Amino acid sequence: MKVVILCGGKGTRLREETEYRPKPMLPIGERPILWHIMKTYAAQGHKEFILCLGYKGDVIRDYFRNYLWHVCDVTMQLGHNPSLTFHEHHEEEDWTVTLAETGADSLTATRISRVRKHLGSDKDFLLTYGDGVGNVDVNRAVAEHRRAGRVCTITAVHPPGRFGEIDLNAENRVLTFNEKPQVEVGFINGGYMVCNRRIFDYLPVDEDVMLETGALRQLAAEGLLGSYKHEGFWQPMDTFHEFTILNRMWAEGSAPWKVW
Repeated sequence: MKVVILCGGKGTRLREETEYRPKPMLPIGERPILWHIMKTYAAQGHKEFILCLGYKGDVIRDYFRNYLWHVCDVTMQLGHNPSLTFHEHHEEEDWTVTLAETGADSLTATRISRVRKHLGSDKDFLLTYGDGVGNVDVNRAVAEHRRAGRVCTITAVHPPGRFGEIDLNAENRVLTFNEKPQVEVGFINGGYMVCNRRIFDYLPVDEDVMLETGALRQLAAEGLLGSYKHEGFWQPMDTFHEFTILNRMWAEGSAPWKVW
């Protein structure tokens, strides 16, 4: 199945990091968070990507245009007959990446409408945001989507806590402290959606609207929006603090989203 990734937002809450690059290109370790998201899908057999570009989309274009320069050693022959030799193979050789311009200021529903032509005749496609990682079992989400026969199935996740969680005893001594734990009660939309192409009937082509406040609300009202509950790890990168948390996890070798 093709994977549509929304990569066009401005990431205003991370302005200190996104002034010169789009949020999907913020790094976790040595690679952008977008690469981590794509690796999660590819590890589960989904290697055809459609990237909805917008704000500073040229940065994403340049990254994939020069991908071999980022992942391989290279030997350059200078002189009158210059040549390049890229050494080693890399795991992304069987990826297909479509870079689609969807407008600098477009809203999410509009971006999805504008890449419809790249889906071909596929009945279903995968959809997610370019700023959150998780160890989501994508294929189980697909199975739930097809079993229920919904137009769209969202992955329901527990939101990460905004503040440190502490456990106190009767004397007010702190017994445990967990920084930004997963909240066990309640669910939010964590992306990693599965969509039937009927969703385009709910995406207006002549109006710039949000997927979340338009189509998803209408589908829910009509009983056509399903969910796949993910009880595992999920973490967005909305703030500099979350950017730091994800990078620390990666540096410590304790990144739960690394399923490859």
